[in-house]
Amino acid sequence: MMGRLFTSVVLFFLSFSAAFAVNPDEVLKDPALEARARHLSSQLRCMVCQNQSIDDSNAELAHDLRVLVRERIVKGDSDEDVLRYLVSRYGEFVLLKPRLTKETIVLWTAPGLLLLVGGGVAFAYSRRRASQNAVAKLSPEEEARLKRILGE
Repeated sequence: MMGRLFTSVVLFFLSFSAAFAVNPDEVLKDPALEARARHLSSQLRCMVCQNQSIDDSNAELAHDLRVLVRERIVKGDSDEDVLRYLVSRYGEFVLLKPRLTKETIVLWTAPGLLLLVGGGVAFAYSRRRASQNAVAKLSPEEEARLKRILGE
């Protein structure tokens, strides 16, 4: 009974850990600018945690990036300007959802291409194998000889 209660309390508090990632001193006074900052922060990867946005991470680098995003917004940068600045500084990896560009098109299409090539190779192999295993018909002389051997 106490074990279940303890587990429930721990899970309850852990579920709120992401809500406490943004420190109160980071929050902008203008609600519209803060909403933009939160929206941008949710699109950026924490370079330490890697599977969390900087909005959800408690890492020091995530804090620095959140502050940087807010500074750029206050300076008047558009959302695209902020993202472009961070990508130029940290690379495409900083984006949680990488963009489709000529550099990443190979990464996006490679699985499908490999599946098509593999399917083509498997199909060609099975067709060749089937033709090699096909038994040729016996000639009339061979059939007559076989009947003599079998005693028919």
